Amino acid sequence: MIVMEQIIVNQSSLSGFLLLEFSELRELQILYFVVFLAFYLAALTGNLLIISAVAFDHHLHTPMYFFLMNLALQDLGSVSVIMPKSMANTILNTRYISNLGCVAQVLFFLFFIASDFFLLTVMAYDRYIAICKPLQYEMLMNRQACTQMIISVWIISFFYGVLHTGGTFAPPFCSNLVNQFFCEVPELLKLTCSDLYLIEIGVLAFSLVIALGCFIFIVVTYVYIFSSVLKIPSSAGRQKAFSTCLPHLIVCSLFVFTGYFAYLKPIFNSPPHLDLAFTVIYSMVPPLMNPVIYSMRNKEIKNALSKLLGLRHSSMNTFPNQLCKCKFCI
Repeated sequence: MIVMEQIIVNQSSLSGFLLLEFSELRELQILYFVVFLAFYLAALTGNLLIISAVAFDHHLHTPMYFFLMNLALQDLGSVSVIMPKSMANTILNTRYISNLGCVAQVLFFLFFIASDFFLLTVMAYDRYIAICKPLQYEMLMNRQACTQMIISVWIISFFYGVLHTGGTFAPPFCSNLVNQFFCEVPELLKLTCSDLYLIEIGVLAFSLVIALGCFIFIVVTYVYIFSSVLKIPSSAGRQKAFSTCLPHLIVCSLFVFTGYFAYLKPIFNSPPHLDLAFTVIYSMVPPLMNPVIYSMRNKEIKNALSKLLGLRHSSMNTFPNQLCKCKFCI
């Protein structure tokens, strides 16, 4: 058995990699395919609905919803880079991915993940300006400023993906057995044959420091936001603000801590099942939860979706909002 596996490795090492096989039982493979397909379709549907609702409803052409639409695009991209290939391999009963396919997965997955987190940081800044400096909101968060922020996020994230992809595939590989369901950087580094992988580890450590800085920025902005919200005389206004802000922090915390564990743990001494669990959490849960947390609780988004789907809905109630006088309010 070991000899046969070594033959497979030698035959395919020049042309691609072999990804993790969840189970050798065909029944469990089909179960995995069905579960992941349902998960992927749910994430796909939720994010596409948000993109369509914001794009076609002129009432949602504001900074807050502009950021939400871009967040949905990034989430859609991140799950589409890794899940279809994994599901296709499962249904075809194969583990193979080409070298080019593996490079593309690393590049675009890191690109979408980085842009996702950078955009969450920008969204925290948008909420800080909206609640703590409402009189300056229109000036600071105008269309030009929002467009520049989004372009900067996409450009920086793309170069981030290129940098890590180059560092990951620079050293030669001794094996092509990737112990993960997609080409993940820590798992690829385990396969390297030279000390060149230390360069990529250094880049990863620097990137994690930047990510920690963004997370600290988000926490600090929410300290100011909560201190402002606590001054609101209306309990209903405070409850609405907290219900909007807390999910954002929960998703950011989940994303950061699982991502930190996945990339900071010792790459040569970590339980494979634990690796798989945390990878699934940080790569797949946010794209599914973000549409629900950031949009589905929003009355304006719900009404826009009702119009988009041709459903009957009641008109929005117009009442004084105690939270703020800006377009952040929901």
